[in-house]
Amino acid sequence: MPQASAVDPARFRVPWEQRLFGAVMEKCGRLCRAIGHLESAVMRERIERVPLDRPVFIAGVARSGSTILLEILAQCPGTATHRYRDFPFLHFPVAWNAYLDLVPRRAVKPVERAHLDGILVTPESPEAMEEILWMDFVPGLHDPTHSNVLDATTSLPAFERFLRDHIRKILLLRDGSRYVAKGNYNLTRLGYLLKIFPDARFIVPIRHPVSHAASLLKQHRLFSSVEAVVPEVARHMRRLGHFEFGSNRTPINAGDDETTRSITELWQRGDEARGLARYWASLYGHAHATIVGNPGLRDATLVVRFEDLCLHPTATIRRILDHCGLPEPHGGLARIAARITKPDYYRHDFTPEQLAVIAEETQDVRCAFGYDDNDPLASPARA
Repeated sequence: MPQASAVDPARFRVPWEQRLFGAVMEKCGRLCRAIGHLESAVMRERIERVPLDRPVFIAGVARSGSTILLEILAQCPGTATHRYRDFPFLHFPVAWNAYLDLVPRRAVKPVERAHLDGILVTPESPEAMEEILWMDFVPGLHDPTHSNVLDATTSLPAFERFLRDHIRKILLLRDGSRYVAKGNYNLTRLGYLLKIFPDARFIVPIRHPVSHAASLLKQHRLFSSVEAVVPEVARHMRRLGHFEFGSNRTPINAGDDETTRSITELWQRGDEARGLARYWASLYGHAHATIVGNPGLRDATLVVRFEDLCLHPTATIRRILDHCGLPEPHGGLARIAARITKPDYYRHDFTPEQLAVIAEETQDVRCAFGYDDNDPLASPARA
């Protein structure tokens, strides 16, 4: 696995506009929310005419392939997603995008995103942004000392009204008929989202715990190294609602305080293999129990193994499109499928003992999702 210290930190610097506007958004949350309400009031007639038809939520632990899935679905005719340009004033997206359209801009070439994982992006690329709204309306949402689960018993009327209006504005803004969002933290909110949107479709990406842990660890090392030199990166990630790696790394509490506490302790001791494996089992174990225990959610959810997407892209993408009721992406399915390959730009560095620990911690949940002990993906292959 390449050393993060070899990466030039200068490429991670956050543009001054994003630093300035991001700080304003963070300090003036109530004002941003008020402007968002005003925008909705002004647009009320237009908003009310926009149907909320089967919104699609991609919800999986970071590094499970969720970004690839978002990019695929964003290319389907009629879909509307958040984009990088929507940061930071997500509360009033129509006014903010109108302002951006008035500002002279240079042509921007695609660049590799900060994760250094080969994914090229521009300000127009689809991205996970919704978490900014969740954090604003739900205090303590990322506090690991108590359950972060939101389910069918959760009631947040003000947020629900705001989110419905917001989604309609994104559909209007992007001239779309189907909303698609990626949100890693929505994995512990599936029941609540189904309550808000009874016809929603859910895609839950999952990855073999060995390669998943390796990818998470690679990103944690990368961002920790960069943030030590460029502190603004940590602030930017916090404002975006990304706490998956780096100095902001915080585990999601899937309803078990003791397990979450032990994961934090393992990470603090440097036992990344066991900590990440236990984290994987905690979140996907919770997701499995939630989906199996709710017939409506079970019908609305499609689990997508990252390995299936890489090895059988055409068939896997077709299953996703059929589940969501979406047309083939622009340019055809074959073109999209041809670009999907298993990552080969680094190898995990787990020892045989650590691999045994990962197998031990994840055995029951692995089997529940179709990964068995003889699965070749459990061997030290490229992650």
